[in-house]
Amino acid sequence: MTDENQAGEASGDDAQARYGSGPRLSPALIATLVAIPAMVIVGFITFAALRPDPSTPIESYASDEAAPADCDKLIAALPQTFDGFGDKQVTGTTVTWSSDGDTDPVTLRCGISRPDELSPTSNLQVINPVQWFITDTVEGAGQAYVCVDHRPYVAMWIPENAGNAPITDVSAVIDQTLPRAPLDFG
Repeated sequence: MTDENQAGEASGDDAQARYGSGPRLSPALIATLVAIPAMVIVGFITFAALRPDPSTPIESYASDEAAPADCDKLIAALPQTFDGFGDKQVTGTTVTWSSDGDTDPVTLRCGISRPDELSPTSNLQVINPVQWFITDTVEGAGQAYVCVDHRPYVAMWIPENAGNAPITDVSAVIDQTLPRAPLDFG
């Protein structure tokens, strides 16, 4: 062997020792191994960005079809704005007031069915003489109330940090526009 061949073999041995002696991965396999995790990450980001806003519990409450006329009177009498909330939007018997800030909207649904959980031992809150039953509390999001001493039943979603103005103002309107009724425990 010549000195040149020995030098070439030595540098080949050095390269083999340096880069490993196993088979090389094809560029297509490397591209696939990089692309799949990247596509999964992009998919999760897209899903998070495009998912709808979380709904409020009152959207799932059953409706009482017998109440539209009284609901129309109530909805017409509701204020256009509250402190920090404006832009009253009406869709059927659902009313929303959007927030001026980051808070979720205040939502009201008129004409829902009697809450099944309402019982003689239920804890009620009296606001501007309307009795409200707290049906759902979503930690970090807000509370759902149902007016139980006027007909038709009215549900209201109050987002966290909304204050008392929305439920106080709505209570006064309910007392002026909807007929009082005895508590119905089923």
